[in-house]
Amino acid sequence: MKYDCIIVGAGSAGCVLANRLSEDPNRRVLLLEAGPRDWHPFIHMPAGLAKLVGKKGINWNYTTEPEPALDNRRLWWPRGRVLGGSSSINAMCYIRGDARDYDEWARMVGDARWAWQNVLTYFKRAEGNTRGGSELHGADGPLGVQDLRYRNVLTDAFVEGAKECGYALNDDFNGATQEGFGPYQVTQKNSARCSTAVGYLRPVRQRANLVVRTNARTERVLFDGHRAIGVDYRHHGRLTRAEGAEVILCGGAINSPQLLMLSGIGPADHLRAHGIRVESDLPGVGANLQDHLDICTLQQCTQPVTYDRLSDAAVLFKYLAKRDGPGTSNIAEAGGFVRTRFATDERCDMQFHFIPALLDDHGRHRLPGYGFTMHACMLRPKSRGEIRLASADPAANALIRANYLSDAEGYDLRILIEGVKLSRGIFAAKAFDAYRGAEIYPGAAAQSDAEIEAFIRRKAETVYHPVGSCRMGNDAGAVVDAELRVHGVPGLRVVDASVMPCLPGGNTNAPTIMIAERAAELIAAA
Repeated sequence: MKYDCIIVGAGSAGCVLANRLSEDPNRRVLLLEAGPRDWHPFIHMPAGLAKLVGKKGINWNYTTEPEPALDNRRLWWPRGRVLGGSSSINAMCYIRGDARDYDEWARMVGDARWAWQNVLTYFKRAEGNTRGGSELHGADGPLGVQDLRYRNVLTDAFVEGAKECGYALNDDFNGATQEGFGPYQVTQKNSARCSTAVGYLRPVRQRANLVVRTNARTERVLFDGHRAIGVDYRHHGRLTRAEGAEVILCGGAINSPQLLMLSGIGPADHLRAHGIRVESDLPGVGANLQDHLDICTLQQCTQPVTYDRLSDAAVLFKYLAKRDGPGTSNIAEAGGFVRTRFATDERCDMQFHFIPALLDDHGRHRLPGYGFTMHACMLRPKSRGEIRLASADPAANALIRANYLSDAEGYDLRILIEGVKLSRGIFAAKAFDAYRGAEIYPGAAAQSDAEIEAFIRRKAETVYHPVGSCRMGNDAGAVVDAELRVHGVPGLRVVDASVMPCLPGGNTNAPTIMIAERAAELIAAA
């Protein structure tokens, strides 16, 4: 069967496109997902995200190459391999970034359609906020957005502690200003996770013109001359071919550049080194990789009020019976945005996520006792990495070189050192007096900048926001144009976080969904 659109990847962007493009009953759409259905109950109970860490069947479980500036550690990069993609395993924080981020995109891309006042339309179109619609918010979109129904007592102490430190309070990080501290709104409906699989795909799965195939890993894009005409994918071990008028890659910042290179689109010398025929020499494929590096400060808690030792059965019972209690928590219940003394413009350059539990090594290393954690994330890194092929085998993972802390000026490192100091300042506030025990990380012995630097190199991790490896633009290093069409390859687009020219100031899920909403309109109008 020949399709009008073949969408590769049913993640944060792919599910949006499947919904919007199949609205036209005359448009035949095929959606391919390498992972399984989103059947696991821990996906849908928000606090279940803590239990998803070890679920390898729904996670690509990537690791970087050894990172030279981080003691040559291989960092773990979890990415969703399931319907909904990373929106099915993330912490559900609904953050758009600073409005000026998108004005910067428009300047970099050379197209005013990506400026804030234009992309706001697509943020609102996606958003179904229980607070209601406004000039800045949508109320009727497929993506459920709500306030948390339940918050830990330590979360309230955190917000009060930030206030005591002189920070402004902010009950809407997506409102008129981003700066300040407060609770996060989350991508939930009725206190259950609202991934794009739930919000966008589930309501339209029965459309006659939409075919969804799970456990279907795409191996290459097919061409007639230079035009993309379909894909080969492996479905339950069998190689299958699908033809389509347009192929849309939605695999994310790792898989999309990898698939382009496997298909002969990328840096010519790199492709030839792996014996791949060059269809289009695009040196920008896999370059410009950016991510938010993050450092955690951990503090012991003197009272058993954290999420460290909760009864799984009790949490699940209360969640199923009343849709309430800790089971509804996204764990990262509150946070904040600040402009540090190192900020290079008027935008915030640091984000915090507060966790009322001990979180070490993504939760994979369980520490004894009770405690709480502060994530400090630098929002505007200057370091750049790359995605490269390990081999021409489609089943082999790509090479991820994030090149963290590699900027020549040392800006990224200075920001993270500052993040540790600011985290300690909030934890020292009076609001934590009733709960504060000894500091676990970095530990009392780490006081000088050099000692904090050594701690960062030993413990910093990703906060799961890779972007930029198929960036849009009109220069020689760009991969797609402002309408997300791959340069020089008709019939092929990329629609996911990889097209972002630079990181937005915050979590990347909502911006990715916005990009897909924008792309759906562009494709429908083509």
